[in-house]
Amino acid sequence: MTAPDLTFAQAIAQAAALLGEADGLIVTAGAGMGVDSGLPDFRGNAGFWRAYPALAEAGIDFTRIANPAAFVRAPRRAWGFYGHRLALYRDTAPHAGFAVLRALAATMPAGAFVVTSNVDGQFQKAGFAPERVLEIHGSIHRLQCLEPCHDAVWPADAVVPEIDAQRCEWTAAELPACPQCGGLARPNILMFDDGQWLSAPSDAQRRRFQVWRQKVEAPVVIELGAGIDLPAIRHISTALDAPVIRINTRHPDLPAHRGVGIAAGAQQALLALAAALGLAV
Repeated sequence: MTAPDLTFAQAIAQAAALLGEADGLIVTAGAGMGVDSGLPDFRGNAGFWRAYPALAEAGIDFTRIANPAAFVRAPRRAWGFYGHRLALYRDTAPHAGFAVLRALAATMPAGAFVVTSNVDGQFQKAGFAPERVLEIHGSIHRLQCLEPCHDAVWPADAVVPEIDAQRCEWTAAELPACPQCGGLARPNILMFDDGQWLSAPSDAQRRRFQVWRQKVEAPVVIELGAGIDLPAIRHISTALDAPVIRINTRHPDLPAHRGVGIAAGAQQALLALAAALGLAV
């Protein structure tokens, strides 16, 4: 039996039963996790260009702007895009589903570990311990040298975006710079065609996750909003040797022997799980 064979209530009941048997929670999250907070998920060019009409007018898709070459071709446009995203993520409050995940983790002896392809820092903002988060594509809240001239990364706290949103252009006099060589800085994010990404922070997070995972005897995975176009999170979920609760509005399908799929948004499904388990959030 796969997710389409179950009603929403049946799927929630099965998921609640899986959670009740677990001693640790692995949260795997894709871009769909942030939709209920008001964040765009860039599903296809249509959605991306609605969010950035100036890039639509120029015929620039996500793969071309989310690319180190964009910082070489047009650094003010590249930083217009990433500066806008940085400000958006700073200003966005995590939705109620994040609190449900924290409440679920609190019921389990090993707590939770988050594995996410999102670069927005929303899990840390929602109160998850930074040492329990693995950001497989890096974070917009860290910077690195574009070259790079050295292996260090540093916080983006001092970056104050000044953006012309209509033109998708950085308007401040100075662009973010590398403190070592004075050259252009970029977000410490794994982009398309990216051979310069400094992965050390994510590598350290991955090692912490592996240590934690070895100590958990009966984990359960809650996968949230993971797409199929770039299915890294979906692959991670099913490779973890644990039952999976797949929450996805469009693609919840999952073989019954692997877990249960719930055809819903993250916030709706998580609040329903909290109610089924009698959790106060």
